[in-house]
Amino acid sequence: MTSPYTRVQLADMILKRLEQEKDQLEQHFKATDKIHSCTIDNLLPEEIALQIYKAFPTPEQMGEHRSIREYKKVAAQMNLYNPLLEEIIYAFQDERVVRIVEAITGIPDMRPDEHLYAGGISLMTKGNFLNPHLDNSHDNDRSLYRVLNLLYYVSPDWSLENGGNLELWDHGTEQQQRTIVSAFNRLALMITNKTSIHSVSKVTAEASRCCVSNYYFSPHSLEGGNYFHVTSFYGRPEEPVKKILLALDRKLRNLIRKLTGKRIVETKHIYKKDQ
Repeated sequence: MTSPYTRVQLADMILKRLEQEKDQLEQHFKATDKIHSCTIDNLLPEEIALQIYKAFPTPEQMGEHRSIREYKKVAAQMNLYNPLLEEIIYAFQDERVVRIVEAITGIPDMRPDEHLYAGGISLMTKGNFLNPHLDNSHDNDRSLYRVLNLLYYVSPDWSLENGGNLELWDHGTEQQQRTIVSAFNRLALMITNKTSIHSVSKVTAEASRCCVSNYYFSPHSLEGGNYFHVTSFYGRPEEPVKKILLALDRKLRNLIRKLTGKRIVETKHIYKKDQ
């Protein structure tokens, strides 16, 4: 099987849309008093976005993350799946796309990750969720800072009422979150730093919320100084017991990583291109 579109062709289309909306995206992303973020709709021609959605594997064909922190399906070993999925992922890693995203966000010297550490594709069905969290501060080798999430949603007719939407906790988990609907053919850009707590609300619909994910990294800290933390989860305001458990969880995992330099569980979410 071959992809009907190459990553270069897809990158051409993405670049065109980003150029069309560049000024507005930059204004929205850099707005103050919120986690820096913006969205662009109708990223690709509708028929192509639908093809990407239809190319997604079934939940049973993907890996599962299931704990009190999260419940979702993920995949990074892209040569196991429809090749269109690999092409759209790497379209976001095209040098031209990276450079215009740098211009939009103002984040310098960004670099995509060909090994898809924590990237790739994700799928969430009824009951799936992702608790509020800060992303891991670095790449897999702890040599670059993670600075930007690029989340491309492809589930048709997705609405607020379906759940499975991106939530940004602009002022911490004790304040009201801001919701970005995981709308069909929408790209969301979101900074990742020491305060960019975000989550995905529980899916309530009998449907699949499908997302193509990329993360950009940089040798430069966005905080003006060195810092490190593991992926750190928090309880929602209505989850007092989980708040306590997740506080203990993140403190323990951060401590172990700082003392040993190693994870408690080695990540398997890497694209091993030789397999």
